[in-house]
Amino acid sequence: MARSLAKGLLANGWGRDYLLISDFDPDARQRLRESLEIEALSSNVEVAERSDIVVLAVKPQVLKSVAEEIAPTVKAKQPLVISIAAGVRSGDLQEWLGGDADLVRAMPNTPALVGAGATALYAGAGVSPEQRNEAESILRAAGIVVWIADESLMDVVTALSGSGPAYFLLVMEALEAAAITQGLDADTARLLTLETAFGAAKMALEDGEAPAKLRERVTSPGGTTEQAIKSLETNNIRAAFEQALVAATERSRELAELLGKS
Repeated sequence: MARSLAKGLLANGWGRDYLLISDFDPDARQRLRESLEIEALSSNVEVAERSDIVVLAVKPQVLKSVAEEIAPTVKAKQPLVISIAAGVRSGDLQEWLGGDADLVRAMPNTPALVGAGATALYAGAGVSPEQRNEAESILRAAGIVVWIADESLMDVVTALSGSGPAYFLLVMEALEAAAITQGLDADTARLLTLETAFGAAKMALEDGEAPAKLRERVTSPGGTTEQAIKSLETNNIRAAFEQALVAATERSRELAELLGKS
């Protein structure tokens, strides 16, 4: 994710001298230097000392140790801190950073890897309008950005857009398999599935109408689409997705509790 953000920022015109990145693995640092042509360091503290904005792009399980490592520097320098670690609440991260950090919590998703991400942001009380703009400009390098006023809703965001790509991929997987069962060869089934999914998303984005309205437009009375939709509704597709989001939201809350106690 850090590499994706850096690539997006460079593509958006940020100078390479404005970006620093750290990694404990020397081979990974070398790959970053070669692929991005930016300075890659071994020290998180040095990056924090030299930065006005610090992006914590680490796994949730190691965020506490990284935050505590850079906490003295953050307290002394007061940079804007952006965390993209899933499930770690800002209150816990503030404690690990020593308190009073200017903190923005971000929940991006994996399509950010191809510049098509969806990220929700939550700003702590001390974050200024200018810092909000800075955080938004950074995350926009990987896709669209929305702001969440209530941090508790980040668990719902995690269930919807964080885990959401897997739901759509599962639907694509099921459609592809069903088409093969009906006689299409595997390559044709995959290509038609991928292009249909892409086309539906593009149509929804560009048209601006609600998905229900767009679905009605392509569902002719008595036609094939209507029969398929009736079958899906009979099999409680809406309830299945609602239950999936509830389960993911609850698990997000559970993980946040566990990570906060770790």
